[in-house]
Amino acid sequence: MSEGWLAPTMFFVAFALIFSGFPVAFALGGTALAFAGLGIVTGELDFALLYAMPERTFGIMNNYVLLAVPFFIFMGTMLERSRLAEDLLKTIGKLFGPLPGGLALAVVFVGALLAAATGVVGASVVAMGMISLPVMLRYGYSAPLSAGVIAASGTLGQIIPPSVVLVVLADQLGVSVGDLFVGSLIPGLMLAGLYAVFAIGFALLRPRSAPAMPREEREVGLALLGQVLIVLLPPLVLIVLVLGSIFSGVATPTEAGALGAVGAVGLAAVNRRLTVKTLRETCQETTRLTAMVVFLLIGSTAFALVFRGLWGDVWIEDLLTNLPGGVIGFLILANVAIFILGFFIDFFEIAFIVIPLLAPAAERLGIDKVWFGVMVGMNLQTSFLTPPFGFALFYLRGVAPKTVRTSDIYRGVIPFIVIQLVGLALIVAFPGLVTALL
Repeated sequence: MSEGWLAPTMFFVAFALIFSGFPVAFALGGTALAFAGLGIVTGELDFALLYAMPERTFGIMNNYVLLAVPFFIFMGTMLERSRLAEDLLKTIGKLFGPLPGGLALAVVFVGALLAAATGVVGASVVAMGMISLPVMLRYGYSAPLSAGVIAASGTLGQIIPPSVVLVVLADQLGVSVGDLFVGSLIPGLMLAGLYAVFAIGFALLRPRSAPAMPREEREVGLALLGQVLIVLLPPLVLIVLVLGSIFSGVATPTEAGALGAVGAVGLAAVNRRLTVKTLRETCQETTRLTAMVVFLLIGSTAFALVFRGLWGDVWIEDLLTNLPGGVIGFLILANVAIFILGFFIDFFEIAFIVIPLLAPAAERLGIDKVWFGVMVGMNLQTSFLTPPFGFALFYLRGVAPKTVRTSDIYRGVIPFIVIQLVGLALIVAFPGLVTALL
């Protein structure tokens, strides 16, 4: 093999294995081991470099920042299992029901609130799909609109803090999780606002496809207001405790995640919904997702170590920094690559594979890493909605009634993918949306 071709070949072999359906963590780790041996045989890799692998692996296990991941997953899963989302959706649906498109607005509102309270996408989509979708269809809502607004609103947990993926991006970019949370707050709320504007516009243009609730089904008066306050206060208190402690600097994201996990257990107990089954299912889901993240991180770390040992990081950095258009050319290529990869692989996998390759080039081009992280987070959010492997589509398909066809779900998310791309373009055009609060 010719000198200097091992790194590019390693890069393409890893992606070929990933797209063949081989588990990503093992595709990365296996490719790293194979090319480490090949590099040693050809003399392109110093064997001493491999001594760093155990240290890197134990470094992952000792990473205090990543401890926030299981805490936030536990918090979100516990809130979903304790049916907090169910209470929110039913009550907020009554509040917005008298408006044309009101149920769609309620889904967006609750999606944003659950995102800020949990940061876990799957729990939000499943909860809203099980509760809101049958109600929307019963009152005459269009199936594509209903499916689209539920799937899209459920993904707000990707960009509105505390987001698990933002914790991972902060670790990969080497920036403060708190800064990334602060920077993503305005873009996340802006995206929720764009969803709401679309829902209102759709209801005005096609009132029969997004009607108001029948008068006899509405509840008004102080009783409804009291019910709304009772349902809203617990998650709002949890949001203030978790995000407020991070933004004020009182607690680190890991400490705030632990506080949120305890708070979620407390809310379940207060509502008399804390059972052994709920706790067991929450712990199992948290363990499963955390183990997936850790294995991905170990595999990507092995890949990055060998890839750099073969001077692959220099090859990628030179390739990206010498693109036509400079910074603009780099941002276009980075966003197009992330968006296309989102059709085929999971957002965690993209974060662990692509970000270590893009981050050095972004730093060399003088791009603010916090802004870059929020931009990537917004782009990664589309990966939940883009077929054929959008996870929000799978979650919703699993709980949707049989009357809702898969094609309805796919058609319904298309306008929201466009809205997400508009939000991404606004972040690129107006960096102050991210940096204003920093």
